[in-house]
Amino acid sequence: MSGANLIAAHLDHRRSYDDFYYVYPVISRRSQGVSIGVNLNPDKTCNFDCVYCEVNRTVPGRRKDVDLDVLREELRDMLRIFQDGTLFAREPFASAPESWRRLNDIAFSGDGEPTTCPVFEQAVEVACQVREELGLDAAKLVLITDAACLDRPGVQRGIRRMQSGAHEIWAKLDAGTEDYYKVVNRSNIPFPRILKNITETARWCPLIIQSLFLRVFGAPPTEQEIRAYAERLREIQAQGGKILGLQLYTVARPTPMDWATALSDEELDRIAALMKDITGLPQQLSYGNAS
Repeated sequence: MSGANLIAAHLDHRRSYDDFYYVYPVISRRSQGVSIGVNLNPDKTCNFDCVYCEVNRTVPGRRKDVDLDVLREELRDMLRIFQDGTLFAREPFASAPESWRRLNDIAFSGDGEPTTCPVFEQAVEVACQVREELGLDAAKLVLITDAACLDRPGVQRGIRRMQSGAHEIWAKLDAGTEDYYKVVNRSNIPFPRILKNITETARWCPLIIQSLFLRVFGAPPTEQEIRAYAERLREIQAQGGKILGLQLYTVARPTPMDWATALSDEELDRIAALMKDITGLPQQLSYGNAS
């Protein structure tokens, strides 16, 4: 397949598929496989306002609720579409190479923060049951979270249910200081709470730290900021948190803020090299669209 078609396949992360409300498929550039997304925020509710977020919150969502029966039916149908190959009869999935036509995960990730959903715990149970029903136990359940709600009992019960099978928790951490956190993530949630939630969760559920670095008004993060970020990682580990690895990436698609742009490959490589020297943690890098 051509490089252009492959790029088209993994840059198309639309959170919609036909008339489904909650479930959508994507070709994941990180896993090099199919990820089935579960959008628990059709109302576009989020407690972050990241400068790189592509969700258009000026347009109302199609639904305000999560109907668990509809979610179950959509997830079952989508996984069957994957299993029988129908998914790969249309673009962008038809452009995916054979090696990428595998189910990597079912990911709680959509138009907002999934753990703000009032029925998060029940949605996890639905996903576990459908995965088992269709014999797809090898597919991981993945939670992609900003960590702000990891201290909620219902969220913790949902994560413990995820731990009964293949799973990963990806916790967002895009900054090392509160000042930079406010620039990039623009949340009213105090930065120390994010760090505390990541640390306390990682004590009983080892997790992956997912970090997006970018240029802000043309400038990449300073070395001082990156060293502060590394220090936050070391503090999490020193307090008993288990970090499985780092996902370091940058902007891959256009952002709503024209001053929020991708790092060059060389800039991301420099951050990764510094992280390796300071933390020694395993890394996965995903490059962006900078020229």
